Amino acid sequence: MSLQMVTVGHNIALIQPGFSLMNFDGQVFFFGQKGWPKRSCPTGVFHFDIKQNHLKLKPAIFSKDSCYLPPLRYPATCLYKGSLESEKHQYIIHGGKTPNNELSDKIYIMSVACKNNKKVTFRCTEKDLVGDVPEARYGHSIDVVYSRGKSMGVLFGGRSYMPSTQRTTEKWNSVADCLPHVFLVDFEFGCATSYILPELQDGLSFHVSIARNDTIYILGGHSLANNIRPANLYRIRVDLPLGSPAVNCTVLPGGISVSSAILTQTNNDEFVIVGGYQLENQKRMVCNIVSLGNNTIEISEMETPDWTPDIKHSKIWFGSSMGNGTVFLGIPGDNKQAMSEAFYFYMLKCSEDDVSEEQKIFTSSQTSTEDPGDSTPFEDSEEFCFSAEATSFDGDDEFDTYNEDDEDDESVTGYWITCCPTCDVDINTWVPFYSTELNKPAMIYCSHGDGHWVHAQCMDLAERTLIHLSKGSNKYYCNEHVQIARALQTPKRSLPLQKPPMKSLHKKGSGKVLTPAKKSFLRRGIGVFIHFPYLQLENLIEFSCVANVTVECIYRRDCLNERFGRDPFHPISEFFH
Repeated sequence: MSLQMVTVGHNIALIQPGFSLMNFDGQVFFFGQKGWPKRSCPTGVFHFDIKQNHLKLKPAIFSKDSCYLPPLRYPATCLYKGSLESEKHQYIIHGGKTPNNELSDKIYIMSVACKNNKKVTFRCTEKDLVGDVPEARYGHSIDVVYSRGKSMGVLFGGRSYMPSTQRTTEKWNSVADCLPHVFLVDFEFGCATSYILPELQDGLSFHVSIARNDTIYILGGHSLANNIRPANLYRIRVDLPLGSPAVNCTVLPGGISVSSAILTQTNNDEFVIVGGYQLENQKRMVCNIVSLGNNTIEISEMETPDWTPDIKHSKIWFGSSMGNGTVFLGIPGDNKQAMSEAFYFYMLKCSEDDVSEEQKIFTSSQTSTEDPGDSTPFEDSEEFCFSAEATSFDGDDEFDTYNEDDEDDESVTGYWITCCPTCDVDINTWVPFYSTELNKPAMIYCSHGDGHWVHAQCMDLAERTLIHLSKGSNKYYCNEHVQIARALQTPKRSLPLQKPPMKSLHKKGSGKVLTPAKKSFLRRGIGVFIHFPYLQLENLIEFSCVANVTVECIYRRDCLNERFGRDPFHPISEFFH
C-alpha cells in the first residue's frame, strides 16, 4: 500500500465532505461540489483528472435534453446495467443534501450521451416513482441486484429530518434514523415497494454495502437512536420470479464495528475497507480485506498504510473510491497557520492489479466526517463515497479548465442569505410570495461591482416586473446600489428645444384689398378704436401693420359711444369711408 500527497489547482474550494466520484468508461468524474454551480460550470459535474499527483477539475457537458441535476452531498449512488451482459453503464443517484441543506427524494439516471475525442457529454433524466416512494434521506445505500434475467434496485437505511409535526424552531434541522425498511425499485417502470424484515430492527446509516448478483451484504453502520456502531453483518437476497419478488434477510457472524468507511475494489471478488470511525471521537486506522465467494463472505485485517502524522492527528477524514484499488482521501488543514489550505488530499493505492472489465460486482458505501468548526459527533456532518470500477487516470488536456475567479463563498450564495440590511427572509419562517415560487424565494442578480444576489421580495419588486427582468438582458441594480449606478451613468445627449414662432406660419388674409387712398389716409397717424366682436384678431394685427397706426382695444360700450357717437356694434368698415 502506497500513500501519496495530491495537489489541487485553484478550484480546491469546490471539494468538500460529501462529494461522490463516478466512473464512465475509465474516466472519473466529480459530483457534489461546494455551493451552487456558477457560470464557469453550470452542471456542477467535473472531470476528475489526476496527472503526476496533481488534480485538475475540468467542467463536464450535459446534453440539451437533460434535466437539472443539483449538487448533492451524501447521496446514494450505484452503477446500473440493464443486464449483466449489457455494456451500457448508467449511474443511479438518489437522495442527498442540496447546498441549502434540503433533502432530496428524487432519483436521477445519469448516462453518457456521446463521447468525442475523450470529451464526454452526459444525459441526466429524472425518474418519477409510484407506490411506496422512499422519503427524502441521506447517508443511505442503493444497489442493483440481478436475478432470472431481471434487475432491481435495493434501497436501505439513511437519515431524514424529523416529521413536520415534531419540528420546532430550535430543532428544525434535527435528523432521525429512517425506518429499517427495504425498498425495491424498478427503474424501468418506476415502481417502488417496501418490505419489512424482522431481522432488521434498528435504523442504520453510513454503512457499507456490497452487491453481488442477487445478494447484498450490509456491514457496520451507525444507529443514531442508540448512538452505537454495532458489528452488523446482514445478507439480503432478492429473488425475481415472474410474480412478486421474494426478499429475505439473514444475520451472519463475523461483522465489524465501523461507520463511514470507504470501500474500494481490488479485483472481481476482493474489496478493501479504508477509514471510517470506530468510536464517536476516534478514527478507525485499521484496513480490512473482504473476500466474496458463492454465498460466503470473509473479512480479515490487512497491512496498515504508513499514515502521515497529519492524518494520524486529524480529527476527521473523508474521501471516495477511485476504483482500481485507489482511494482519494482528504483531511482538514491546519487552521493555526494563516496561509493554510482548507483541506489536504492524499491518494492511497491498495493494489496495483487491474480489475477485469467484465465485472459482475458493484459496490457502494457511505462515509462520514465532521465540519472542522463543529463540535457535534462525527455522524452529524456526513460524507458519502462510492467505489467504482477499474479506473485509469489518462485525462485529456483538451478539456476546458475550470476557472474559479467567479466563484463566491458559500456563505454569501444560495437562497437563505442576508441580501440587504432590511432582509427578513428566514428559512424557518419563509412562505411563498410570488406565484412562481415553490420552495425557494425568488432572487435577482444585482450588477453593481462584482455582482451579488438579492431577494426579489426584499426589493419590493412586482411580479410583472420580476418576470420582465428575468426575460430581458437589461442590468438590474438593487435598492442599495441603484443611486450609485445612476450617478455613474453618462447623461444622454438631448437635442435643443425648438421654440415655436410667435406669429402663425400660415396667415389668413382678410380678403379685402386697401386702395391707395385708404393707405394714404391711414399713414397720417389717425388713431382708430375698434371693438372685438366685429373684427377678428388676425385682421386687427394685419390692419395695424399696414396702416402703421396704434390700435387700441376698447371693451366698454359707453366709451365707444363717446368717441364715435354711434352704436359700437355698427360695422367698423364705415369708419374708413
